Amino acid sequence: MICAMTRFVALLRAVNIGGGSSMAMVELRQVLADSGFSDVQTYIQSGNVVLDADTDDEAEVVARIRRGISDKWGKDVPVLVRSHDEMKAIVAANPYLDVEDDLTKLHVTFLDAVPAADKAAALVPPPGETGVLTLLGREIFLHVPGGYGRTKLQNVFVERKTGTVSTTRNWKSVLKLTELVAG
Repeated sequence: MICAMTRFVALLRAVNIGGGSSMAMVELRQVLADSGFSDVQTYIQSGNVVLDADTDDEAEVVARIRRGISDKWGKDVPVLVRSHDEMKAIVAANPYLDVEDDLTKLHVTFLDAVPAADKAAALVPPPGETGVLTLLGREIFLHVPGGYGRTKLQNVFVERKTGTVSTTRNWKSVLKLTELVAG
């Protein structure tokens, strides 16, 4: 029986940012191939993966990736996945493209779930913050004029306010991953 393949972007949180989070991307590709995924590609050394799955069930894809990583490295790494259509919609929805020419000031924070309404309402920049954000579904679009390294709108802030798991990618990575997931 031939199963239709679904192409996903998998975003691993806190991979290769220092300390004990290192994973060789060649090994990660092999682990994911051994977990039943095909056409596995990685982009840069920070946990960005594009792959084909024999299912369109996002939860199953996440579980298989996490299990493979846990079996190989003994780590419980948060994983968020998006389909090709979702990535295209994210690129089209960025509300800050018309206000910022420097794409290094634009980021997307991916969430594992849509925040509850009360949590979403609490997602406002703290006093003195120059960055702004817009929540659309499971993504938060960031415009950080001072740079991501200087903003308070990082994952810790987002997770505390929304009660979700999150990971952030710069706009260049979002564009490249969207290109790669298109096949």
